[in-house]
Order: sequence, then structure tokens, then C-alpha cells
Amino acid sequence: MEAYNPDSAPEPDSWLELDEQERIVLVEAWHRAAHVKLPNVTAHAAFHAVVENQIAMNLDPVIRAMHRLTKAGLTRHDAIHAIGSVVAEHLFDILNTGQSDDVDASQARYLAAVERLTVASWHQGRK
Repeated sequence: MEAYNPDSAPEPDSWLELDEQERIVLVEAWHRAAHVKLPNVTAHAAFHAVVENQIAMNLDPVIRAMHRLTKAGLTRHDAIHAIGSVVAEHLFDILNTGQSDDVDASQARYLAAVERLTVASWHQGRK
């Protein structure tokens, strides 16, 4: 895989064959070429990569969210941002609350939040 475009799903096997840093570099390169101004392009790219990884791994709640969000009018790129916002919120909660429960419970909370995600809730969270 030589290039990334957030408006087209990468071929899952090709995406997953890359190591994580290669994925992030591809996402960074797309954003730089598109002249997207970001406070931290690497952090932004890392969240893109997390969402793309989950899609490539066929994680059902993330796949359903992507379909739901794009059907409701978001571009694929914006849907990645919406799902990425749930990833960011989940990580923020873990880091700030010191949640020490098991991984399964943490993943269940994340996936439930992804299942609740709508275009309206994403827009509300962006204000």
C-alpha cells in the first residue's frame, strides 16, 4: 500500500500488513498533501489509524457505525472523525479516571458508545 485516502476504504489485508507507524505516516501524508491544518498531525493520524484498523479487522460495531454515519450524510472521512472522537473520549476517560477494570469491560463500554454514535451526537460533542 503506497497511499491513503480517507474517502476510500483501504484494502483490509494490505492495510493490516503495514506496521502501525507506516499506517500513521500514510495518513499524515494525505493530510499534509490536502493542506489540512491540524494542531498535531501525528496524533490526528493515529486516531485515523485506530479507526481504520478496527474497520479492517471487521469490528462489527465500528462497521455498523460507519454505515450508519455515511448513510446519514457524513463523508467517510468525517465518519472516521466521528468514530475517532469516541476513541479519544474513551482514552481520555481511562487516563483521567484511572479505570482499572478488565479489558473486556473497557472494550464493552467503548463499543456501546460507538453503537450510540449518531451524526447529531457527534455534532453536539464538537460544540
